[in-house]
Parts: sequence; structure tokens; C-alpha cells
Amino acid sequence: MSSEVPKATTTSPSSGQRAPLFIVIGAGSRGNAYARAVKTTTAGVVHAVAEPHEFKRREFGQKFIWGAGNSPQEGQEFADWREWLRWETERRKRATAPNALRADDEDMKSPSVEAQRSNPGGVDGVFICTLDETHVEIIQAIAPLNLHILCEKPLALSLNDCLTVYRTLQPASPTPTADSQNQHSAAPPPQTIFSIGHVLRYSPHNTTLRKLLLTDRVIGDIVSLEHTEPVGWWHFAHSYVRGNWRRATSLGDGSLLTKSCHDIDFILWLLCSPASLEDARVHGHQPHFPRSVSSAGSLTQFRRARKPPGAGDSTTNCLSCPIERECNYSAVKIYHDRHLAQGHRAWPVDIVCPDIEDVHRTKGADAARESLFSRLSEDYTVGEQPDAALASKPWYGRCVYEADNTVCDDQVVTLAWDDEQVAPWRLAKTATFHMVAPTESQCKRRGRIYGTQGEIEYDSCKISVYDFQTGERSVLEIPRPSPERAESHGGGDYGLAGQFVRAVDAVVNGELDVETAQARFIGCTLEEAVQSHAMVFAAEEARREERVVRWDEWWQSKLEESS
Repeated sequence: MSSEVPKATTTSPSSGQRAPLFIVIGAGSRGNAYARAVKTTTAGVVHAVAEPHEFKRREFGQKFIWGAGNSPQEGQEFADWREWLRWETERRKRATAPNALRADDEDMKSPSVEAQRSNPGGVDGVFICTLDETHVEIIQAIAPLNLHILCEKPLALSLNDCLTVYRTLQPASPTPTADSQNQHSAAPPPQTIFSIGHVLRYSPHNTTLRKLLLTDRVIGDIVSLEHTEPVGWWHFAHSYVRGNWRRATSLGDGSLLTKSCHDIDFILWLLCSPASLEDARVHGHQPHFPRSVSSAGSLTQFRRARKPPGAGDSTTNCLSCPIERECNYSAVKIYHDRHLAQGHRAWPVDIVCPDIEDVHRTKGADAARESLFSRLSEDYTVGEQPDAALASKPWYGRCVYEADNTVCDDQVVTLAWDDEQVAPWRLAKTATFHMVAPTESQCKRRGRIYGTQGEIEYDSCKISVYDFQTGERSVLEIPRPSPERAESHGGGDYGLAGQFVRAVDAVVNGELDVETAQARFIGCTLEEAVQSHAMVFAAEEARREERVVRWDEWWQSKLEESS
């Protein structure tokens, strides 16, 4: 909820004393996106990977670490994060022993190992890109290493777990203070850089939008904001009906958290925060939090009552469905017809079959098709397996109307602010957020912002500003990122990863202290990340209980319960 993010550059801000080294935990789509950004736009080095799936781990290593046709060196490849943690713990013990590695050892050949010679602590930072439910355990386990951390969103699946992360990384301060006027003074200075995967803060489009609103004030005081995330009809079916994020496992970890927590953060970033976190530290300006939070939403479409009659009561899998060719959500249509048959073997096909590229390369197109259909044929009968076993894996061929999903496919959140008494220039306003599944657009966010002097309309490509006084409309066409970057949240993945690397670089090379680097490059503190997540949990509580949550009272009560 803080400062404008500087435009990313292709070089490190440091004088180049040495490149910061990183391990990526989780070589899925998010791990690949961040590694690609580090490798192509920063002076950082992806030094190691930890990933249970052998094919994904080796593909990742060949692309970003040891190179095609080469083999990994010791300390570059791990089957999981626990193996790396054990290895790193032992490595540190060896590094302090009398016979520690010398800089002229013959096996120190790769660029990343060369950089490691001058870094007695091994890697400098960690990208945590694993499944959501693993984040807390990993952070708690690696915290004693005092490494810089970028964690994919969401931070955790419950507010208590988010607070656990806060206490783990800032143990001298047991909880974020409920008093927003003293929150920064209450927290001790951070010892390491922390960043969360709220990529919307870092895209060129959104940093431009925020500058127009908060620095240039092109529409005066903000009165109201409307923001929509159109998830996309088949994307929602893939990820939130059949995939890993289809079930809420605790209070608050529904689709609003797993899909749209960075949209709520985006709204707070625009409407809550001081224009600059660095300036805010100097002048004592604090976030202007909403007075109240309310929400409405439900699972409307993907349930048995909406199942087409022609499918039959006993049909639970697309491969055996009599109306498969008529159904928009046919897994055959989505994964084969729309993607594999068109030569597309990346997301979402490689989510269904992680080794699809290897199968296609070594055995051909027919074998790749057979592999896909084998995965799509996987099914279950309710009652024959423990529910926990069904929940533990995705079922990509399952009928969307017979799935075990429990998360909302349509939800609206409303935030309302009062005038801020200590800073009267921050006035009352409202914001609404709409997450909706059945849309043509896929994650191409859009919205309107209404001000006292004008109005802004935005989508993923342009920003339109209407001036009340002149009656003129100006349209800013944001330069489109390359196709590769455009697929990475409009360049947000590159911005987020780049700013994290630059913050770490500045710290490890002694150019900035942690707190200054955090403010200048990350633009958000750990405390603010926790409070941003808390707003999502407040909205979910409001939806479940059909009530309006008063933020200050709610936040105070949650802090007291967790202390």
C-alpha cells in the first residue's frame, strides 16, 4: 500500500561488486516467470532450484542455471526445499571450518559459483513459488538463514498464518500494531528484504495510473473507484473448478484470496497509501484505511443444479459425456482443441501434463495427445476414497458441474472511507471490486475512477482521462510489452522480480540499508502486505456473515485474538 515504483531498468543499481544469487523454490509457471525476469532484466543470478518434479526441475535448470546440454554442479539442484535447507545448513558449517573452499578450487567454474566465492552466506535471496499452503512452513524453516525473500501470493491461507509470518520475520514486534498512526514506529527496522507477489503494483500500466492519480492529481481528489477482474470462462474452470485452487480449506481462503488478493492490494495501493513510502517515513504519513468492508458473492454456475440434463446423472467425466461436443467447458475442447491441437503445449496444457513438452519432443504428437487424454480420463467416485485424497490433487477431466469446488465464481467487495481527521486532504471515498468468472476477457482488468476534477477509465492497454474544466479527453496508450512480458501480468512479473533483485543488490553491496532499499525498490513493507491480506479476510468474513465489517474494530479484535 505504498510508494510509486520506479521504472525498471536492465542493470543493477549497484556498482557491480558482485551479482546477488538466488534460489527458486518451485519450478512451475510462477517460478519460471520470475527466473526469466531475473535472467533477462537484472544483474542477479539464478543459482539453484528446488523442485520435486524431475522434468520441470531439469528444464528449469537448463533454461536458467546450468544451460542446455550441461549438468548441474553441487548446490544447484534439489528435489525439494527441505533438501536444499539441509544442504545449505551443512554448507554454512563447512564454510566456517578451517578447510573452507578456496577461491582457486578447480570445480568453481560456473558464473554463479564464481559469484558465490565472494559470498560466504551462499545465496542471497529466495523466490518461494510453491503451492499456497506451503508458504508458511517454508518461511518459518528458512527464516534463521536471514535471506531476502520474495513469496508468491497469497502469503498464507489464513490471517493467523499471515501474522505468524510477520512474527517469524520480525520477531521483536509480536504483531502489527492496530494503531495506524504509530504502526511504523512500533515495528523494528527490518533485517532482510521481503516482497510479496502482488504483481499489479509493478506493471508499467499501473505505475503510470498511480502517478496520474497521486502525484499529478489529474482528476483532483478521488471520490470513487470501480475495478473489475474478468477471470475468463475457461480459465476459471481450469484453475478454480478443476485445479489446485478449487476448494476453500479454511475461513477466508476462497477465490478472492487465491485469485484476487492482488486486486484488493491494488485498490489499497491507489486509495490508501502515501504517494511515496520514502517520503512517508520522513513525514510520518500513514495509510488511510477504509472505515468499512462488505461483500456479496457465491458459487453460482459450477454446481450440480446447473448441469445440462443431456449429460446424464451418472456422467462425471468429459471423456464419457454424451454431450461433450456441445459443452463449453469440455476438457477435451479446452485442453486439446483450443491448445494442444493448435500446437500450444505451454500453460494450461503443461499444468495438466508437466512433461508434455518432453513427450512431444521424444515420442511425437500422437504420444503427447495420448498422455493428455490419459490425464483427462482420471476420475473418482464420491465415497470410494477419503475426501482428503480427492482434495489433494486436481481433476482436469472432471465435469465442472460434478466437481468438488467450493469457491465463489462471482463476488463483489465494497470498501468505504471516512475523511481522515489528521490529514484532511485525504477525504471520504468508496471502491468496489468485482471478480467474475464467465467473461470473454481473461484477466484483462478494467475500471473507472471518479474524481472532483475529472474521470479516468482504464483497461489493460490504455488510460483515458476526461477533464471537467476543459471538456477534453486524453488517451494514454501504454507501450505494449513484448508478447512474453505481456503474458506476465502486463510486465508486472518483470517489474516485481526486478525491483526485488535491485533491492537485494543494493543491500548486499552496501549501498543502502534494508529499510531504505525496501522503501525505494519494493514500495511496500511486510506489515503492509499482512494488512493487505487482512482486508481480504475481512471481506470474506463480511460475505459469509452477510454483514458490514468495521475495519478498525475488526482489525483490533483479530490482533487481540492472535496475541
